[in-house]
Amino acid sequence: MKAVLGVSWVLAFAVVPLGLRAQLASSECRLSAPWAPGIRAECATVTVPENPAAPDRAAIQLFVARVPSHNPVPREDPLTIIAGGPGQSAADFYMSMRSAFEPIRRDRDLILIDQRGTGRSAPLTCPGVTTASLELAAPDTLPALMRDCLADLGADPRYYTTSVAVADLEQVRRALGVTQWNVYGISYGTRVAQHYLRHYPAQTRALILDGVVPSDAALGPEIAGHAQRALDQLLARCVAEPPCAARFAQSREQLDALMTTLSAAPITLQLPNPRTGALETQTLSLAHLTAVIRLLSYSPQTAALLPLLISEAHAGNFAPIAAQSQMIADELERVLSLPMHNAVVCTEDVPFFAPDAGALAAQTYLGTTVIDALQAVCSVWPPGVLDADARTPLQSAAPVLLLSGSADPITPPDYGVAVLANLTNARHLIGQGLGHGLAGAGCVPRLMREFLDDLAPATLDASCLDREHFNPFFLDFNGPSP
Repeated sequence: MKAVLGVSWVLAFAVVPLGLRAQLASSECRLSAPWAPGIRAECATVTVPENPAAPDRAAIQLFVARVPSHNPVPREDPLTIIAGGPGQSAADFYMSMRSAFEPIRRDRDLILIDQRGTGRSAPLTCPGVTTASLELAAPDTLPALMRDCLADLGADPRYYTTSVAVADLEQVRRALGVTQWNVYGISYGTRVAQHYLRHYPAQTRALILDGVVPSDAALGPEIAGHAQRALDQLLARCVAEPPCAARFAQSREQLDALMTTLSAAPITLQLPNPRTGALETQTLSLAHLTAVIRLLSYSPQTAALLPLLISEAHAGNFAPIAAQSQMIADELERVLSLPMHNAVVCTEDVPFFAPDAGALAAQTYLGTTVIDALQAVCSVWPPGVLDADARTPLQSAAPVLLLSGSADPITPPDYGVAVLANLTNARHLIGQGLGHGLAGAGCVPRLMREFLDDLAPATLDASCLDREHFNPFFLDFNGPSP
C-alpha cells in the first residue's frame, strides 16, 4: 500500500470536449489538495455494468480525469496512472505525487481513472468499520466486523477485482479514442498494469512498474519477512553512522523491550490529537507499535524517524509514537477503501496461501498478525472474478521499466527480478536505500520521461540513481544533525 494525503475536488459546470478524440461529455474541473495549488483538468464518467456478465443489470460510474499536457499539441500516447493499495484512488495518488509526473506531462496528457470501488468510481465503504481494522483489530473480532460491512455495502464485492478493473481500463481507453497509451502502476497497481498488458498488448505502448508485484505472488505470507529485512537494514545503517550510533546504538534491544512491555498490557495516555489539537485518551498497544514501524518503513523520510521514536518510547515518552499511530490510522481511512481491498486480496491472494504460510513470519517483529488478519477477513468475504491467466507470470516483448527500492518493506527488489526474467525488452532499476515507490525520488521523474520518449530501456543512462543519498536519521525532534 501507498499511504498519501486525501484530495478535495472542485467541479465547474462548463461542458467541454475531453480533448482525446473522445465521445464523452466532460466538465472542466480542478483537482486540488490542502497542501498544493489546484490543477486544471477535464473530468467525465464512463458507465459500465457492475457485473460484466450481466450488462443489463446494475451499472456503476467510473470517474475519469485528463490532466492536460503543458504542450498545446501533446503526443498521442498519454500516460494512465494506476494506484496501489489495493483500494486507493488514482486521482488521490496523483495529487500526492504530481511533481513526479511533471517531466512526462511536458509532452503527454495524464489520464487518471479511479479504479472501481475507490475514489469517485462507485466507492465501496463500510459504515462503522475503518481501514485500520486490518492493522489493529484482533483476528477473532474481524469476521463479525466484515459480516457487518458486507451487510451495509450496497454493492456486490465479487466484481471489484483486478480482472474486472482491467476490462474497465479498456472500456475507458476506447471511450477516450486513444489508440495506444502508456501505463504506470505503483505497488498493487503493477499487478493491474501487468494484467492489462497481458490482455491488451496492442493497446499498450509501454509499462512503468514501480514497487513491483509479481503476478503469481500471493501477498501476505512474505510481508512480515520483508518488513523485518527492511527494519534490520535500517537499524544496521544507524549503527554504522557515528551520529546515529552515538544516540541510538541500542535501538534493537530497546524495541525488543518495548514490545515485551506492550505485549503484557497496552498503555493508556492523554495526548493532543495531532490534527485537531483536542486532548484525547488513546491506547498504545503492540499492534499500534508494529503498525507504526511497518508503515513508517515505506518511505526513507519517515523511516529516518524510527530510532528516535523507539528511543523516546523506551524512555517512557510514548506520545510521539502514539501520535504517529493516530495519524497513520486517519490517513489509511481517508485514502483506502477497505471493502475494495478485501475484494482483491480475498480473491487473488489469500486463497493461494501455502498451508505453512506463517512458519517464517513467526520469527519477525510482525509475527503472524498480517496473515491471521487476512485469513480472518477472507473467511467471510466472498471471492470474486478471477481470470484464468491472472496469476500467470507476464511474458512480453513490450518496453517495460521496473523500479525497486532496496529498503522496500513490502515489494522488495527480488520481486522486480522475478518479473524481469520473463520480459525481453525491460530494465530493472534499484534505488539503494530507497523505500516503496521510486517515482518521486531524485532523478527518477526524468528517467521515466526519457524511457517513454525513447522506449530504449537497455540504453537508459541511470547513473544518476547512484548519486542518491540515504536520508539522515533524526537525532532529536528538531531533525538530523547539521
